[in-house]
Amino acid sequence: MVELDQFDNRVDAGKQLGAMLRTHDMDADMTLAIPRGGLPLGRTVADTLSTPVDIIVAKKIAAPKNAEYAIGAVASDGSVWRNDTAIRQTSASETYFEREREAIAEQAEQKAIRYRESDDFPDLTDSDVIIVDDGAATGATIRACLNRMKKINTASVTVALPVVPPDTIKMLEQSADSVMCLKSPQQFRGVGQFYETFEQVSDTEAMSYLAWIIVHSHRTKLA
Repeated sequence: MVELDQFDNRVDAGKQLGAMLRTHDMDADMTLAIPRGGLPLGRTVADTLSTPVDIIVAKKIAAPKNAEYAIGAVASDGSVWRNDTAIRQTSASETYFEREREAIAEQAEQKAIRYRESDDFPDLTDSDVIIVDDGAATGATIRACLNRMKKINTASVTVALPVVPPDTIKMLEQSADSVMCLKSPQQFRGVGQFYETFEQVSDTEAMSYLAWIIVHSHRTKLA
């Protein structure tokens, strides 16, 4: 791993991530960004590698009475990742989990439709795909995204991140074909500590990085 100082911002992280992928001769057909924070990086990585960019949406399932603690995550198509240890520790019932899964999957689906201005998802059959986000702590949302990708006959799926702790890398490697990152620190309090500027990305800003999808209506036929 390349050890770095703080990234200036998400675009800077995307430039460095794209440069690293290019030095590894990464050949991809599609870059999928996880909104909102993943879109500034995803757009930059896609431009560096000359791939189209699209989105893959997932949202965490929070523990009862603790909105910051993920007990799982669900993608916009309903693909779910469960943290069974966290579920037991928080005494979250199956009824609670299923109710939250259904509600949050609906929220994720509506977010994907709003961002794309359609409910389409690209046909990625036999494609080499990169999934990008601005970093990961537990990797919950990325794992839900990877579970969605398992339903698709892709050629390969690479997770590319600016910063992620070593234990999370190991877990992501169980589902992805490869995991590539710029920084993998043992001391990890949160993704934001590795950025000088880590302001929340608004929907308007995030959607601006998807102009390719809206303008190029002749994009690949979708499944």
